[in-house]
Amino acid sequence: MKIEEVLGDRRRFLDLLLLGDEQESMIDAYLDRGDMFALYDGGLKSICVVTREGDSICELKNIATYEECQGQGYGRRLVEYIFEHYRGRCRVMLVGTGDSPRILRFYERCGFTVSHRIENFFLDHYDHPIFDCGEQLVDMVYLRREF
Repeated sequence: MKIEEVLGDRRRFLDLLLLGDEQESMIDAYLDRGDMFALYDGGLKSICVVTREGDSICELKNIATYEECQGQGYGRRLVEYIFEHYRGRCRVMLVGTGDSPRILRFYERCGFTVSHRIENFFLDHYDHPIFDCGEQLVDMVYLRREF
C-alpha cells in the first residue's frame, strides 16, 4: 500500500471524486486550491482533497473509496496519513458531511467529534437531491479533530 500526493492532472480522478461529492461544480470549487492524495494497493483504491482554511485549520473536502473496496480500511488509512501530513501545520482538521449515521460513524471511528451543523446546506448548494442509504441529505454536519 502506498499513498502519494497528486501534483498533475487531478481531473483524471473525477469518477472517484464524484463518489465523495456528487456535484462537479462543488468539486471544482476546491480541487485546484487543495492538496490531493491517492492511496494505491494493487491499483487506485481511495482519494482525498484537503484545503487550508486559515492559519491553523485544514478541511478534508472530499474522501472517496471505490465501492468494491469500501470496508477494507483504505479510507481510514488515508485519514491517518493526512492527519500525520498536516501535523505541525494545522491545529484543527474539519470535515463536513451529510447527516448520515453510516458516514458519521466512519469519521467518529477516525477520531472526529461533531462540531456544528449548517442547516439546509444540501438543499441550498446542490442542484439535485443528494441521498445516502435511501435518505435525503439536508444539513451539513461538521466534525473536527484536533492535532
